[in-house]
Amino acid sequence: MNIPILQTRLPADMRTARPLPGIQPLLDGDWLRVDEAYAGQMAERGRLMSERCDAVHWLDENALPAAQELLEAILRQLPGLGFEVDGDHVTCPDGRKVCVSRTMPLLTLGALVQEDFCLLQKRGNEHVLTGAILCFPASWRLVEKVGRPLTAIHDPVPEYDGNLAARVQRMFDGVKVGRPLWRFNQLWYDDPTLHQPRSVVTPREIRDGPGDAQYYRSERQCIFRLPETQAVVFSIHTYVLDKADVA
Repeated sequence: MNIPILQTRLPADMRTARPLPGIQPLLDGDWLRVDEAYAGQMAERGRLMSERCDAVHWLDENALPAAQELLEAILRQLPGLGFEVDGDHVTCPDGRKVCVSRTMPLLTLGALVQEDFCLLQKRGNEHVLTGAILCFPASWRLVEKVGRPLTAIHDPVPEYDGNLAARVQRMFDGVKVGRPLWRFNQLWYDDPTLHQPRSVVTPREIRDGPGDAQYYRSERQCIFRLPETQAVVFSIHTYVLDKADVA
């Protein structure tokens, strides 16, 4: 049995729920974070990318420039987060050495930071998922979403009706360079495993509260636009806490 990888606290700005879609400006621009679960989460990310790479990584060849632009943007931020960057070599806060690969930018990011990343680019009237490193899905499977537009990505989320879909598409159209947005969700699980894929055809339990579930899971989701390729990035930082640690 795997040892649970847990945080012991939520950030202060993620303790009060908001109505859907719950979007607000990210005033300080901190869409990357390193927390107390960094070492454990990164070890699990490394295992998943080694053993289940096809399940956690996908990139449309036409989206490579956007993925490379995202990599460069994150490399510029790393020194302020406890990383040492020396050319194409990065020393991480847990002591690991990572060699930067610009031909595999999303896999490089998966080895550097806790966040998962989805790249969305405008194709026709909607933004389409053109690439992702998704080690810690919360009840969805990357293979079922790649190359699909926002409405299909959110199927079968009950709350994602036509009205909400239109609002979200307008938000993706309107997000400005240098003005990121963010939201968070709140979920309860019986299992603390970080990699929780679930097919759209598999029934899922909808919880109004924790019930007997022992683990609280919350995703800090940031949305921002890359200036050169104009791709929109959806980042996910996953927190899992024992019920006893949830205020």
